[in-house]
Amino acid sequence: MKLAILGGSFNPVHLGHLHVAEAVLSVLGYDRIVMVPAFTSPFKPGAHEVSPADRLDMLAASIPGDPRIAVDGCEILRGGVSYTIDTIADIRGRYNPAGKPGLIIGDDLARTFSQWRQAADIAAETDIIIAHRESSGPVGFPYPYTALDNAVMEISSASIRDRVQNGEPWRSLVPPGARFIIEDRRLYGYAPEDAGNGASGQAPVSGTGVSHELIARVEAEVRSLVSPSRFLHCRGAALTAYDLCARFGLDPDRGYLAGMAHDMAKSLPEGDMKRLARRDGGNFSKLERKKPSLLHGRAGAVLLRQKFGIEDEDILEAVRHHTAGTPEMGPLARAVYIADKIEPSRRNAGENFRDISRFAELDGLFSAVLEETVAFLRLKQTDLSAGTLALLDAVHTRRDL
Repeated sequence: MKLAILGGSFNPVHLGHLHVAEAVLSVLGYDRIVMVPAFTSPFKPGAHEVSPADRLDMLAASIPGDPRIAVDGCEILRGGVSYTIDTIADIRGRYNPAGKPGLIIGDDLARTFSQWRQAADIAAETDIIIAHRESSGPVGFPYPYTALDNAVMEISSASIRDRVQNGEPWRSLVPPGARFIIEDRRLYGYAPEDAGNGASGQAPVSGTGVSHELIARVEAEVRSLVSPSRFLHCRGAALTAYDLCARFGLDPDRGYLAGMAHDMAKSLPEGDMKRLARRDGGNFSKLERKKPSLLHGRAGAVLLRQKFGIEDEDILEAVRHHTAGTPEMGPLARAVYIADKIEPSRRNAGENFRDISRFAELDGLFSAVLEETVAFLRLKQTDLSAGTLALLDAVHTRRDL
């Protein structure tokens, strides 16, 4: 295997790092890049505002499913100051590359290469690859090397840290996996933006334990389980639920997660759907036995708990009851019920309710959407579940009081 090493602080990893790795793989024909985050760089003492574990996690989360790139924590495990000569010996011993490994360095570091410990030995034991970081011009370098013909990207970890700290745009500069960890762990002074106040004057709830990393995992699972058109519906419902929650004083992230997951079991084989639904401990209704596809909400809730360890009962309830509803539905479940019916990809459905600013209360919007949905189902002569009928009766009773 033709292998190259790319070391660095990765504080945080950014698209420039991945661009260089891709160029080495594609242009120079390497089979694998081993990315090695430093525990402490001899040239950047005290420069890490976050822990080595955070930097390692950001790097690992940024390259899912790419067998051409490995992440190795050997320098973090060793601790102390990281010296490249030691890492080369470690990587060669464990990965057994064919021939000399490549060593990727930026032109900014190439200018100080003579200061590295055992620089001549490094040059003898590796094929040095110099990538453009600061300019596209030639580099004065005292040892043989290959110049990587890569575009210069005006990105640096330092500038990203400053942008995060100062509330300036930064998300497009890092891979999604790193972004989620920065947001979830509040790294580099990250402060979540205020989602705004709801119509009731309440600020959306936050800090409920739903991480962006978890949302991304669930979203990837949904995309793998359903058709492209169904996935677009799920994402539309997720965005609509997010907006509803922000409007009416609920946690938008929980709304997005539940909206994304509401149809995750919709395309499962009937037998799998029944098997999962049975695990919630409830019996099958007469209508569910007649139309097993109605079990997809119950199956999806079980899948969320079983595969992702989600125990938030509001989220599970929202997924479980988004189709038929029940009189006991809480606010989050009502928001997801609405989102499922009015999200924009559902053409000619819910058009009267997409301007949610017209509604002062969630319950008023919910009642209107429910009644339109029931009227549509009756027009199609579709059987209504006991839950839907009980919910409609409860809504009418509240209105008459």
